[in-house]
Amino acid sequence: MRILQVITDTDRRGAQVFATDLAPALAARGHRVDTVALAPGAQGTPLPVETLGATRLGVATLRALRTRVAAVDVVVAHGSSTLPACAVATFATRTPFVYRQISDSLFWAPTAARRVRVRASLSRARRIVTLSVAQADVLVAHFGVRRERIDVVPNGVPGERFPEVGSADRDAARAALGVAGGAIVVLCVSALVPEKGIDLVLDAAAALDDPRVTVVVAGDGPERARLEALADERLGARARLLGPLADPVPAYAAADLVALASRGGDSMPAALIEAALSGLPAVVTPIGAIAEVVEDGSTGLVVPVDDPGALRAALADLVAHPARRRALGHAARQRALARYEIAVVAQAWEAALLAATGHPRVDGPEPSGPSGSTESNEST
Repeated sequence: MRILQVITDTDRRGAQVFATDLAPALAARGHRVDTVALAPGAQGTPLPVETLGATRLGVATLRALRTRVAAVDVVVAHGSSTLPACAVATFATRTPFVYRQISDSLFWAPTAARRVRVRASLSRARRIVTLSVAQADVLVAHFGVRRERIDVVPNGVPGERFPEVGSADRDAARAALGVAGGAIVVLCVSALVPEKGIDLVLDAAAALDDPRVTVVVAGDGPERARLEALADERLGARARLLGPLADPVPAYAAADLVALASRGGDSMPAALIEAALSGLPAVVTPIGAIAEVVEDGSTGLVVPVDDPGALRAALADLVAHPARRRALGHAARQRALARYEIAVVAQAWEAALLAATGHPRVDGPEPSGPSGSTESNEST
């Protein structure tokens, strides 16, 4: 198949990074894949992807997208802004588009008027790929999507990019970040927005009153200044806000565990899969499909939303028990390789795209298995 992937912009966020990881995995299965961005991103380390215009939904952008649509068998729209763009660009053409729904639909379309607009665009997609069954249920119940138009395919990450962290790697990574060698590092990787709950993690870590605990935050967003001030107030030198990272591997290498105290809006964050592949346990809240990635008591700990006491207790548990951290982290890696490795996910995506186009199956290389890889948040 000739596949065109469309991403919102060139920022290194979840949906955008996933698309650039999926492209070579589909190519390894015998397909031709091009990836384009509607508009440039705002980050200083953009993804190396062609941009179609100056603005996401500008006339010139949509005209360029329509030209590209005419040359392919199927279009994949990754993320919310790509949905109306692909609905317009494919109108009255023979080229179907598949929409990848990555976020909590009700969280981001809370009003009836917004749901009507989203429903109209969704109706134009040939098929919709969701990350979980629960997400599919929402589309059926609240947006009028027929169940038979939905495929459930989880998020995916190249396993070879995120090796399991050893003690020597951890010491070197900490030295590079200026973190003390004896620290216990709690890592947050996310956009710096209120719904991610990074303030809750900072407060919980400070409440532990353990001088070994250091919080490292990787990401950027409108909350950055407020969180920097809060981190300085609550943890001082035991907090590091790194900003956006072109390569998050050193941050995972420096960490003992990850935390995501999400308040809403998340579906299946790639950062949690990356952390699991790196052999790290996680403390999370059960938003979206997060509790599918992190099994409570098996690969991490799941705590209620907006419960500072439960969050503090979970962090304290893992801080105090290094053997448990290691056991949970090892289990997390094995589970992530089996379920979320990009080659495994690409096979499911191929099936969804074939269903959308009616193409006969293209014989090509099979995935090399859960531990193989072929060559990360649009967070919304």
